Amino acid sequence: TKRGSFEALRDINLDVKKGEFICVIGHSGCGKSTLLNMVSGFLKPSSGSVTINNVVIDRPGPDRMVVFQNYSLLPWKSVEQNVALAVKAARSELNAKTQADVVEHHLAMVGLLEARHKRPAQISGGMRQRVAIARALAVRPDVLVLDEPFGALDAITKEELQEELLTIWRENKP
Repeated sequence: TKRGSFEALRDINLDVKKGEFICVIGHSGCGKSTLLNMVSGFLKPSSGSVTINNVVIDRPGPDRMVVFQNYSLLPWKSVEQNVALAVKAARSELNAKTQADVVEHHLAMVGLLEARHKRPAQISGGMRQRVAIARALAVRPDVLVLDEPFGALDAITKEELQEELLTIWRENKP
């Protein structure tokens, strides 16, 4: 910072098992997003390391997908194209038909098949967040990071999406 270095986190040791669903809770400014950004590879720790499956994380990668509060969808692409773009980039070993099947499966999983040809501006905030979740899950990451993904939604939509996400996690966990 302009005043010198700032230590956001210290002595963090977190071991998450495969298939485990955890929540990081704390007051504003305590370092939650900093921790998630390190796990995601957007930030590097000034000391120590972040490892996943014994591999040091030093940059973002498709093994870690992030669902942000602001959806991060490309506004000129349809719902289907937003998910397909991620699948094509992260799962290039799949042929085009299989990639399309993966996209369709994940859109169905979040209840958005009927909205597949709409652009983000044509759908609700809750639907946009479901697109972001479908996109993240379709990549089949080792780690799914959710940084307040429901913070901008109304209470009813937030509760519905939280329940949907837990159902998807239960049905798909290893």
